Amino acid sequence: MQFWQPTSPLAGLPRVKAGRSLRSSSWDRTGGNRDFAVVPPGETHVLADIEGSGIIEHIWLTTRCYSEKYLRKLVIEMYWDGEDNPSVRSPLGDFFGVGHATCTHYVSLPLSMVFGPRRGPKGPFAAAMNCYFPMPFGSHARIVLRNESDMPVENFFYYVDYELTKEPIPDDMGRFHAYYRQEKPCQKVVHPAGAENPPPWELPGVNLTGDDNYVILDATGTGHYVGCVLSIDNFDASNQRFTWPGEGDDMIFIDGEQWPPSLHGTGTEDYFNAAWGFPSGAYAGPYHGISLAGSPQEHFGLWSMYRFHIEDPVRFTKSIRVTIEHGHANDQGNDYSSVAYWYQLHPHAPHADLPPVEERLPRRWPEHGLWDE
Repeated sequence: MQFWQPTSPLAGLPRVKAGRSLRSSSWDRTGGNRDFAVVPPGETHVLADIEGSGIIEHIWLTTRCYSEKYLRKLVIEMYWDGEDNPSVRSPLGDFFGVGHATCTHYVSLPLSMVFGPRRGPKGPFAAAMNCYFPMPFGSHARIVLRNESDMPVENFFYYVDYELTKEPIPDDMGRFHAYYRQEKPCQKVVHPAGAENPPPWELPGVNLTGDDNYVILDATGTGHYVGCVLSIDNFDASNQRFTWPGEGDDMIFIDGEQWPPSLHGTGTEDYFNAAWGFPSGAYAGPYHGISLAGSPQEHFGLWSMYRFHIEDPVRFTKSIRVTIEHGHANDQGNDYSSVAYWYQLHPHAPHADLPPVEERLPRRWPEHGLWDE
């Protein structure tokens, strides 16, 4: 009889496996307690530069920088197996699950921020940020932080925990990817007016192409999409009686298919596994949640939400285009930004450069523990 075969990481802990556990961190090599790096403005700091075959299992980091909105000015990049173009490119805060250059306290399965109200002599402390997405590499891994702000990162603490193996990783092992996109504002489609203050299911306009949708991911190759963080600055109510941005449907086009897509949803909050206009406000679940909430009643304000396809990855063999309407039939012109996460076999098409710093900065910015006047 075959012995018990675990199917989860927790159940699999008793099984002893060969491997070498290692860490790249910011510890003080002199033996003192200055366990951080300083990253001057315009400079790049290397968190990890690893030779060999293995997998990154965990990243932890925290920062202190007094440049306003700096979480959109610091950029994290990751390169696998000697590639010239990064597989990961994102502003730091967005990569770890909260947009709008701010941080909050939330915990999901692959990403988290640990944050609270405590304040220091110069202002509030920033969040500790964690990533548990597994990141395999065949010959080399390199992770860097670029400081595109006008002030130094005075304290940059970090761990990169990884494991090296003697055997080559399998050919079917996809490489981890994450990429930031934004549209500020989304170009809304103006539909002929119908009844005054209609209910959401009778809003005017139709969308039978998906052409004007906000694009979360547009990739070519073979792999699977494993989720996203979507941030919305909701200031344009358009035709909505309840100032609600979430009547926009999710539409995922796989392998170059035309309309209709294989995966067509029923609304923004539905895709993010909630309903009826996010009545909960902020909450944190393992696979879905709202890491930053605006007004649960009027829905105005700044929102960040996440949906991870851990148990239900969306597979593609040639290409994938993950989109979502901004309002019903794209009838709203709010600011949208996002990070998509996916795995694919290499090589991959080069990612575009990020927008310039000034274009990345949020239109509105709450303090949320990051700045004192």
